[in-house]
Amino acid sequence: MLLPRFLKIDLRSLILALAVISVMATLSNSFYATYEAQRALLISNTLDANRVYAAKLAEMTNTMLQSSQSQLAYSAALLAPAMKDDSTLLSEMQRLQQQTATFNSVAVVNADAVVVAVYPDTLQVKGARLTSQSARLSITTRQPVITDPFISLSGNYLISISYPIFDKEQVYLGYVAGTIYLQSHNMLSGILGQHYYQDGSSLYVVDRNRTRIYHPDSARVGEKIRDNGVVDKVLSGEEGALALTDETGTEMLAGFAPIPQTHWGVVAQRPRAATLAGLDQQMMHVLLKIIPINLLILLFIWISAIFISRPLWQLAHKAKLMDQQESLKNIARIRVWYFEAAQLKQAMLKGLGLLNTRITQLHNDSHTDSMTGLFNRRGMQQMLDSYQALGQPLAVIALDIDHFKQINDGFGHDVGDQVLAALAALMQQGARQADAVCRSGGEEFLVLLPGLPLPLAFEIAERLRQRVAAHPMPGAGHITISLGVAHWPGSDDDLNAVLKQADKALYEAKRRGRNRTVLASRDQQPVHDSALPPPEDPPKRGHPD
Repeated sequence: MLLPRFLKIDLRSLILALAVISVMATLSNSFYATYEAQRALLISNTLDANRVYAAKLAEMTNTMLQSSQSQLAYSAALLAPAMKDDSTLLSEMQRLQQQTATFNSVAVVNADAVVVAVYPDTLQVKGARLTSQSARLSITTRQPVITDPFISLSGNYLISISYPIFDKEQVYLGYVAGTIYLQSHNMLSGILGQHYYQDGSSLYVVDRNRTRIYHPDSARVGEKIRDNGVVDKVLSGEEGALALTDETGTEMLAGFAPIPQTHWGVVAQRPRAATLAGLDQQMMHVLLKIIPINLLILLFIWISAIFISRPLWQLAHKAKLMDQQESLKNIARIRVWYFEAAQLKQAMLKGLGLLNTRITQLHNDSHTDSMTGLFNRRGMQQMLDSYQALGQPLAVIALDIDHFKQINDGFGHDVGDQVLAALAALMQQGARQADAVCRSGGEEFLVLLPGLPLPLAFEIAERLRQRVAAHPMPGAGHITISLGVAHWPGSDDDLNAVLKQADKALYEAKRRGRNRTVLASRDQQPVHDSALPPPEDPPKRGHPD
C-alpha cells in the first residue's frame, strides 16, 4: 500500500525537526526578550540619569541664585550711606563684579530709576533713566527680584537680579542689581554648560513664560517653546522624566526639575537613537556567545533522536512484515529500553492474535442495538466467544423490566421505547469500561462482568435495581426490574448453560414478586435473593399484562 508522502517521514527526522524548531524558537524568543529588556533598561537608565542630572543642576542653579542675592544684600547694606558718593559706589560695584564670575555687569539705580553707578563703566549707561517694565520691577515691588529675560539699554539679552537699598529709617533709596548675560559666559553658563555631549544630548533652561533662557547653542536662546509636555510639567513644579518628540521631530529622553527660586525649569535630554546606538552591537555579541551552545544542544538532540527512534523504527519495519511466519520471533527480538516502546511491542505481539480482530469487529454497527446503543445478540455472542477463548472468568446479570407490557399498553410504544433507552443509559453509567452491556431482546438485558466474583456481581446488580427503582422514567414514572446473577465457571462449566442459569434466576425473581435480585447456583437452583419491598406499580391506563 502506497503511503502519502508526509507519512514517509521517520520519527528521527520528526524529532530532529521538532528540536531544531524548538531551539530556534527558544533562541529567537530569548534573543528578542533580551533585546527588549536591554532596550527598556537603557531607556529607563537614561531617563533616570537625565532626571537626576537635571535635578542636580536645578539645585546648583538655585543655590547660585540664592548666593547672588546674598552678595547683593551685603552690597546694599554697604551702599545705603554712600548713595551720593560716586567713588564709593564705583569701588563697590567693581568689587562686587570681580568678586565672582556670577555677574557680567552690576549697577546701582536710585529711587527715580536713574543709573547712578555701573561696572564695567564701558557700558555708558550711567545717568540713564530705566523705562522697561523688567528694569523698573525692582522699584515698584521694593523686594528682591529676579527678572524675566529682557534686552538692556546696551543691547544685551539678560536677566537682572536686584536687591533693594534702604537707609536706617527704612526709606527706599533704590536698588543694586547684577546682570547675567544669557548669550555670554558667566557662572550660570559655566554650571549648565560643563557637561555638554557631542551625541545630540543637550540641556536647556526655560523661564516661567516658556522662553528658553539657556541652551548650548546660543542662537536658540530666547526661543518660545510650545506644545512640549516636559516644559508643561516642569513649569508646574514637577520633577521627573519623559520620552517625547521635540520641536525638531527628534525622539528625546528627557529628565526635568524646577528651580524654586525663579520658577524656571531645567531640562536634560538625550536623543533616543543615541541611547540605543550600541544596543545592536551588544546583541550581536550575545548572539555570537549563545550560538555555539545551541549547536551543541542540537548535536546532543540529534544523537538522542537516533537512540530514541531506533526501537520504534524497528517495530515499524517489522509491522510491515506481520503476515510472515517469523513475525512474532522478529518482533520479540527487538530490544526496547523505555516504557512506550515496550508497551507498543507488547501490543503488537497481542495484536497478532484473533482477539483484537474480534474485539474490533464489536465496534461495527452490526453488533449494536440501534435503539439503546448496547450490544445486540450478535455483539453479545462475539464477546462471549472472546471470553471463552481467553478463559476469562465473568459474572452474568440477566434483567427484565417488570410489567413492561403494561407500560406499552398504558402509555404507548413510544414511551416504552423511551423507557428502554433510559434504562440502557442507567446501566451504561454504572458499567466499567471492560463490562459489556447487551440487549438480548425486547425488555430483556444482559450484563457481562469479566473478572468479578459472584458476591460482588450480586452487589452491583442490587445497586442497579435500587437505582432504577428510584429513577423516574420519561413518560412512565417509576419502574422496577428483576435480576438474575450467575457466574462462569462457578455456576456451570458451560458458558451457555451459565446464561440459562442467569435466566432461570431472573424468572425466579419474577416468581417471587419482582423487583428483586436472585443468585443462581451450580445445581441450577436459585439460592439467594434480595428482600426489599417493591415500589408501587406504575399507573395503569390500559389492561394489566
